[in-house]
Amino acid sequence: MTGASQETDRSRLVMKFGGTSMADLERIRRAARIVAAEAAKGKKVAVVVSAMAGKTNELVAWTDGAGAPAAGLYPKGSMTDDEYDVVVASGEQVTSGLLALTLRNMGLKARSWMGWQIPIITDDAHGRARIEDVPGEVLGASMDAGEIAIIPGFQGVSRSGRITTLGRGGSDTSAVAVAAALNAPCDIYTDVDGVYTTDPRIENRARRLARVSYEEMLEMASLGAKVLQTRSVELAMHKRVPVRVLSSFIEPDENGKLPEDAGTLICDEDEIVEKRIVSGVTMSRDEARITLLGLSDRTDAPADVFTRLAEASVNVDMIVQSQARSAGTVNLTFTTGRRDAARAAELMSSLKSEIGFEEIRVDDDVAKVSVIGVGMRSHAGVAQMMFRALADKGIKFQAISTSEIKISVLIESAYAELAVRALHAAYGLDTL
Repeated sequence: MTGASQETDRSRLVMKFGGTSMADLERIRRAARIVAAEAAKGKKVAVVVSAMAGKTNELVAWTDGAGAPAAGLYPKGSMTDDEYDVVVASGEQVTSGLLALTLRNMGLKARSWMGWQIPIITDDAHGRARIEDVPGEVLGASMDAGEIAIIPGFQGVSRSGRITTLGRGGSDTSAVAVAAALNAPCDIYTDVDGVYTTDPRIENRARRLARVSYEEMLEMASLGAKVLQTRSVELAMHKRVPVRVLSSFIEPDENGKLPEDAGTLICDEDEIVEKRIVSGVTMSRDEARITLLGLSDRTDAPADVFTRLAEASVNVDMIVQSQARSAGTVNLTFTTGRRDAARAAELMSSLKSEIGFEEIRVDDDVAKVSVIGVGMRSHAGVAQMMFRALADKGIKFQAISTSEIKISVLIESAYAELAVRALHAAYGLDTL
């Protein structure tokens, strides 16, 4: 990806189609028509594909059914999930070949490129690998010669030559990494037609945004919006790859052309003329609140708690400390993902006497609601408006976290959708 700092080459285009877009042969044909329409414009195209919808889950179930390696079969400390990656990576190989065949049957020049053929170089953290490099010279030369490149997403190859996978949603990251290597923009086709001010299933007055900054999209992705994988947005921001989110259900018109103003462009903040105070409202139910009651009021007690959690790879978000009833003690509350909550609670319970607290409570009946917008940097009163809108609906918040461009509150899960609608209206997002 060394060439990604150069000016974007608009003659090239990377397109990505997710699992719903590859769900069956008819949808693969639709995707092929969209690819053909871009190629007809003279674009040099690479396409990154996901496995058919549901196929990865099936493959994972097969690996579970095969069982764990026999005890003592592998040396201590060696990788035992490299064969897992071999199995689950096969779903994208199938759709790569099918899309290439479909394009060839339409009279287009196309071929599939496996991750090891490009190669997409990753570390050796099987099942959650991170991309280290994508040498784009050979792939770029093939595209420049008029060949449409079809690339399986979600996977790469370690420096030792083993197949790796990037974790769920990894095809988005694959597409952005390939685009960075080719100095090309990236169009991501999914089952929604862009990025909305909030989830349209919660608020039917949600509006599609024409442009969103990298920073806003990164906050949205990490705070509950499921349009793009967080790692893909981080990479796009770092490499300054223009990313457009579009619907895979659009069809070329009778002249074989696609609409020019479709989707949402994710770009530099400087490319957005009118910066909204708030661009979106997100909600996440994947939250749990953990409270340590009667924690010793030692200066280093919180540091001890969060050091132990970090060592166990438990990510912590919101943190609140308050005075406890007992003298010389405090109550320490923090939030984490639901899947980490049981592990965090078990760890804290095992260290109860060592850390020094009286009781631990876990509550997973909570949700995090956030407002996000680059305009917060230059406008006062954003927090006041948020708290007033929640108060008017009788919604109490339990914790707060902020950044330059977002405010998040933790509330009872039952009030989450009401809070989203109230905040969406309060910031005028339904009238954009």
